[in-house]
Amino acid sequence: MHAGWTCRPDSDTLPAHRLVASRETRLIRIEDVSLSFGGIRAVDGCSFEVAEGSITGLIGPNGAGKSTLFNIVAGVLKPDSGRIVFDGETITGLPPHALFHRGLVRTFQIPHEFYRMTVRENLMIVPPEQTGENLFSSWFRWGQVRRQDAEIADKVDEVLAFLNIAHVADELAGNLSGGQKKLLDLGRTMMTDARMVLLDEPGAGVNRTLLGAITTAIRRLNEERGYTFCLIEHDMDVIAELCDPIIVMAQGSVLTRGTMADIRANPAVREAYLGHPETAEAE
Repeated sequence: MHAGWTCRPDSDTLPAHRLVASRETRLIRIEDVSLSFGGIRAVDGCSFEVAEGSITGLIGPNGAGKSTLFNIVAGVLKPDSGRIVFDGETITGLPPHALFHRGLVRTFQIPHEFYRMTVRENLMIVPPEQTGENLFSSWFRWGQVRRQDAEIADKVDEVLAFLNIAHVADELAGNLSGGQKKLLDLGRTMMTDARMVLLDEPGAGVNRTLLGAITTAIRRLNEERGYTFCLIEHDMDVIAELCDPIIVMAQGSVLTRGTMADIRANPAVREAYLGHPETAEAE
């Protein structure tokens, strides 16, 4: 599935997330973004788009600028130049909390859970602007606070069931395995009803069983709930299973994009990863 489709496929043969992309709805555009650290050009005129309803893969060798670009999109870093447009609105340089309220969230290669809180509590605190956070409301609008807390608790139960982690709901988050923490990260995005999620290496440090659970959850969120994903991942099996299109970065900019078959057949990609296209072809 390419962001630039102009033809409309048969609606009876494609899942809902592909129908969204067929209408050429570009949820995010990264336009000529650059950022340097001293004399090092970490991101160099990078441009690409992500179609709404897609699972777009972002790959490249170490040092290609992928994580730096994610940090720029997520509002952690400000670019030296270029523009980022989300849902038709320029968001360049907006802080992470402002992007959160617009439905753009990210996860991290190393999960950032509240390790002394339970899994359930980690999910309960995510929804913004909870009535009980206001001291006046907690004293004088306790009925409203209780109703909202009950609604959030119901949503937490739904998220736990969706991700098959209800059995660890009352476990301290710090005691979870790496894969369970990645599922908790996905759960926190579900508590926000995010429109777009930036996933930074969801498979890193995860055993194969839980990796299957993570990829299944990502696919279901995409197909059943319309989530748009852009994910960085070094595990090419995960990329091949989930992503279309795939964008390849090298030396801070986009080298190429296409399907997994296109990427594997591209000699420039093999050279970027291995340094010698002849060697790559021989293998």
